[in-house]
Amino acid sequence: MIKQYQQFENLLRQKALRMFMRYSLPRWLVFIFDNTAVFLMFVFAYFVRFNFASADIHLSGVIVHGAIASFVYLIFSILFRSYAGILRHTTLTDITLLFAVTTSSLTILIGISMVSRLLAWGYYLTVPISIILIHYVSITVFLFFSRIFVKMIFRFATMTRRITKKVLIYGAGEMGFVVKRVLLSDPLSAFNVIGFIDDNKKLQGKKINGLPVFSSEVLNTNFLYKHKINTLIIAIKNVKPGRKSEILRTAIDLGLEILETPAIDKWLGGQLNVQQLQNVKLEDLLGRDPIRLNLDLIRQGLNDKTILVTGAAGSIGSEIVRQLALFNIKKAVLIDYAETPMFHLDNELRQHFSHLQFDLILADITNAEKMELVFNQHRPEIVFHAAAYKHVPLMEANPHEAFRVNVGGTKLITDLSIKYGVKKFVMISSDKSVNPANIMGASKHLCEMLVQSRVQEKDKNTQFVITRFGNVLGSNGSVIPIFEKQIKDGGPVTVTHPEVTRYFMTIPEACELVLEAGFMGKGSEIYVFDMGDPVPIVDLAYQMIQLSGLVPERDIEVIFTGLRPGEKLFEELLTKEENTLPTHHPKIKIARVKKIDNMIFNEKVDKLLSDLYSLSKHEIVNFFEDMVPEYKNMNDKSN
Repeated sequence: MIKQYQQFENLLRQKALRMFMRYSLPRWLVFIFDNTAVFLMFVFAYFVRFNFASADIHLSGVIVHGAIASFVYLIFSILFRSYAGILRHTTLTDITLLFAVTTSSLTILIGISMVSRLLAWGYYLTVPISIILIHYVSITVFLFFSRIFVKMIFRFATMTRRITKKVLIYGAGEMGFVVKRVLLSDPLSAFNVIGFIDDNKKLQGKKINGLPVFSSEVLNTNFLYKHKINTLIIAIKNVKPGRKSEILRTAIDLGLEILETPAIDKWLGGQLNVQQLQNVKLEDLLGRDPIRLNLDLIRQGLNDKTILVTGAAGSIGSEIVRQLALFNIKKAVLIDYAETPMFHLDNELRQHFSHLQFDLILADITNAEKMELVFNQHRPEIVFHAAAYKHVPLMEANPHEAFRVNVGGTKLITDLSIKYGVKKFVMISSDKSVNPANIMGASKHLCEMLVQSRVQEKDKNTQFVITRFGNVLGSNGSVIPIFEKQIKDGGPVTVTHPEVTRYFMTIPEACELVLEAGFMGKGSEIYVFDMGDPVPIVDLAYQMIQLSGLVPERDIEVIFTGLRPGEKLFEELLTKEENTLPTHHPKIKIARVKKIDNMIFNEKVDKLLSDLYSLSKHEIVNFFEDMVPEYKNMNDKSN
């Protein structure tokens, strides 16, 4: 019997839940319901007042008085929008608005009745005050319980959901309250909110909507085990990066799944829903403070200029374009050889930066005829050169292409920049160019030397600047998206060596510094960015697994595959011969570099470009070793 009752109860709940999921009362229907109830409750108040003695009730008076009351309530209902709330999610705010409507209407109706008595306006405008008071109580109670009734049915229906995750919300402010409300009101949500955590000591120990507010000290094994908490949701608008990093690292060490709310402007239709809660970004673990740019310097340098960007569809190039779109540039000339990424860039710019005037040019930067045509037609004033091959193993296998594209492409773009009077040329380099151990790094080192050689040329008006930084988080083909895919596929996550480390910086951070460095000094400088401390890649792998709510070595295995051809254990931002000078920006330093013999260097580069495909791979590698003394071919057994 009990089992049959439980089955019947669950059936009712499921039907109620399906009804709520399928239907939602439109606001106009709630509006009509409320105002119809106002009129009917006025009739009810008349009958109560006269003890249901119909002989004492004048039907015409009831109708007129009910119409007056309904009109007054209608006005205040529109003013306070008491009908606009979703009934199943009725909150204290909705009840307060309802009370405001009924109380305001009560005041006006009593006022009308009293003035009518004083001025003898007649029977139809003189509503008995006793009836007004009875009506006030009855309509307030009716509307209140009608909403609570719908909410209770919804609660009854949603009791069928299985609670699988117990949650702490970090942030007891407005954002935290929104998250709590969303989690508890979504019938498909598997979250049960245990309480809030907040750094504000004035809130700690108190309750918000019946839930306790804790300090961050509760993030410990005993508390989490006692309350069976397995998820932390970050719901703070303006938390300092260092503090957020501290919170995340503590939560990761405790094995918590970590989610956060997206930016408010990303909420669908201005409303947050459970599906929008997202995993925290890896860059949040870096705990970097926001970069403070010299916007006046950048604005002055970019104002009303035609800007050319090579490699515009790549990770760095596309972010540079996004940054440029925030300034008053005349036009952006965007060059890339990759068709699909260019297609996506075109769509993004048209959707989000419709004010930007830009030309997309699908072209190879080593095509001299095409590049000459581009420079002649568009006459760029500033060039950001981000185009390059960057994948170390591929360049080890294809040294001819590394030289043709990276060195040959840079040579062509610098030559055309001088020829067509470009005012500023900014090259994007890499930390792999420092004491290179691979073809890719050696080619970027040659690019730096080539750009520096242009500085020594006479009769030129172009300022040449080099920016050098390490890995950027999330760039195409970098370790981050590779790890993400491996984790999504269930592992294993592959790390080349347990001791390998890399410098990391976010893509926006790197591009912001590129823009500022581009307008420092008078040219000929190599600007080195402060990358913070190097990060062990194995630590990165463990943290990414934990950020996904999984346990390393239990859920996802981490294996070591050995260093790839040309790969170093660690990267450097400066050679032994280089040291730095400070700039006005604390994150940007100037590298002092040795001078080169301009004529001999350019003759050798030109000679190799002309003979490139007649040479063997071994001869190309020998050329790199000759031109870049710091380069040691790690695949050469004699080294």
